Amino acid sequence: MDALLFLNGETLTGDVVLDGAGLAVDRGLETAIAVSLFTDRRADPDDVLPDPNGQRRGWWGDVVPPTVDGTPADGDRIGSRLWLLSREKIIPETIARARTYAREALQWLIDDGVAARIDVDVTVPKTPVGGGVLALAITVYRPDGGAENYDYAWTGQAQKGSA
Repeated sequence: MDALLFLNGETLTGDVVLDGAGLAVDRGLETAIAVSLFTDRRADPDDVLPDPNGQRRGWWGDVVPPTVDGTPADGDRIGSRLWLLSREKIIPETIARARTYAREALQWLIDDGVAARIDVDVTVPKTPVGGGVLALAITVYRPDGGAENYDYAWTGQAQKGSA
């Protein structure tokens, strides 16, 4: 159970949701998926950075990987590499990379048995907000056969205000 995050597709911002004097609770996967997609995962050594002089970013908790029975759990990292696309033109190769990065970020749901399968569809909206927007449609297929849909908007332009 996580604190519920509200992602505003028009302003491309997010915030926690209040329930009275406390935080609202997410009883599904919305917050987990949002954190997985929109937290910056550390760039791989061979990734080309948007700013050649920039940082490889990444979540601080990934510096020391968690252990399972004393054995390091290699590859168990938080977030996505979508941020690497922040200065890319929206062309078919960029859309394909966005799909790959989103699948990579959500793979833990399959590895941990939360999902049996995940489909990721990345498209360019007909009327993008400020240009450079990608629409991410995520379908999570549960092991019990149920499916849940999640829709998000991602833009490299939003990164400019926070970098």
